Amino acid sequence: MPRKRRIEREGAVNASAQTAAAVVARHADIVVASYNIHGGVGTDGHFVPNRICEVLRELRTDLVALQEVETRATGFDMLRFLSEHTGLHAIPGPTLVRDGGDYGNALLTRYPPIAVRHIDLSVKGREPRGAIDAQLECNAIESGTFALRVIATHLGLRPSERRAQVRRLLTALAEVPAQPTILLGDVNEWFLWGRPLRWLHAYFERTPHVSTFPSRCPLLALDRIWTSPRAHLVAVASHRSPLARLASDHLPLLARMQLTSR
Repeated sequence: MPRKRRIEREGAVNASAQTAAAVVARHADIVVASYNIHGGVGTDGHFVPNRICEVLRELRTDLVALQEVETRATGFDMLRFLSEHTGLHAIPGPTLVRDGGDYGNALLTRYPPIAVRHIDLSVKGREPRGAIDAQLECNAIESGTFALRVIATHLGLRPSERRAQVRRLLTALAEVPAQPTILLGDVNEWFLWGRPLRWLHAYFERTPHVSTFPSRCPLLALDRIWTSPRAHLVAVASHRSPLARLASDHLPLLARMQLTSR
């Protein structure tokens, strides 16, 4: 082979290797979770916020969606307490504001929020519901940061309620250009063939159903995690430590992801 052609070929191979290395460098392994903390009241009926905090330490997540987060008239702020003890950014999403305190959703995240909006999922005559729609500055990759969209929610108890809420979520998802997205929360859907799950699977592609409720003997897959693109989701499992079985009536749902910036 002529020397000039050999040099050109070697240069092309080196350039391809550098490009491949750059692509690899733009992958990030992260851990996310969804956890219904039942207001900090465990399966023994006792309100012990420290147990929730210790479970979060066991999870070692980069972000966690919380449901049934409650502040109390006594002045105890559960979200602030958990944020201070985990070192994670707190994004509140209360759905009930009462004299006795606020109640609803929250996000704890290692990544700082860029923008946050709240989606009203309330259905007339039912408990107010909502979702946190957050853009996070994900710095998990070595080659810079990228925007990660996270939607955290807690859907209603009636099938008709959940159908209306999922339709609103799908509309909200379509309003923003495609980007790495995570939808997670307690969807309260125990019918694996129900329309809300079918619609969400159609948008995100099917993901594993893992039983998380009740925590002492989990039978129902009420808590869910979806990603777009689907390839970002590597594994899903419940966290079944002795403390997690005691701290709340739900087990945390844990997912390992490999994100790719665009």
